[in-house]
Amino acid sequence: MPLTQEQKKQYKSIGHHLKPVLTVADNGLTEGVLAELERALSDHELIKIKLNILERESRLEAIAELCKTGKADLVQVIGKMALIYRKNAKVNKQLSNVHRFN
Repeated sequence: MPLTQEQKKQYKSIGHHLKPVLTVADNGLTEGVLAELERALSDHELIKIKLNILERESRLEAIAELCKTGKADLVQVIGKMALIYRKNAKVNKQLSNVHRFN
């Protein structure tokens, strides 16, 4: 189910204070990047990703692929930063950014 505008607003305010936990460089979406994406989404639910890709279209394609692969919802894109969210069924409240900042 897609995120509501109210949820996006809440997640944007939480995401403002987060540091990127994943960086995608010119090598693109390698196995290591996708493994780290899965780990980060499982642990934190809401993560910020930095994309060091120069072309805007390539950057947006990479974000779409990250969301598709991670089964996550895109919350926001600002420049080279993306904020994505995936609900975790077994939430660790000490690690989850959503629960820590509520």
